[in-house]
Amino acid sequence: MNKAKTITKADLARINIIISEYSSQQKWAMIPLLQKIQSEFGFIPPQSVPFIARSLGVFPSQVQGVISFYTQLYTQPRGKKIVRVCRGTACHVRGGKTILKLVKQHLDIEEGETTPDFEYTLETVACIGVCALAPNMVVSDHVHGHMNPKKVEQLFKHQEGEK
Repeated sequence: MNKAKTITKADLARINIIISEYSSQQKWAMIPLLQKIQSEFGFIPPQSVPFIARSLGVFPSQVQGVISFYTQLYTQPRGKKIVRVCRGTACHVRGGKTILKLVKQHLDIEEGETTPDFEYTLETVACIGVCALAPNMVVSDHVHGHMNPKKVEQLFKHQEGEK
């Protein structure tokens, strides 16, 4: 279950500073502006959409349309570590469904959710591209191949030790 992160007045002030760096009434600046806000906060706070729209001379619905179109833009906080479990054919036939089930159980979240401590976000992907290592998953940017129940348990014990 996702908890909402509270956006403070200081956060909104920082967002306005970022917006002022891109504020040129030029629509082309929208994506770099959204990326900058996301890199600063880990997501694009929905409260910032009207400010972004006003600065670029567009409607808030146009800003929201861009955010919802691009899968790499997020309006909800995400975990520090993104866990991506492969659902490709090779992973599927070698037990990927079980790996996903175990990761969900371990993190106590469903696909697309973030842990309450904002440590992990769980996603599935069509293919990671290392089929020879199936079933596999990626945590942050590190690929873990030949996954099995014991490796899933060890991986998350190791990850917790790094906190």
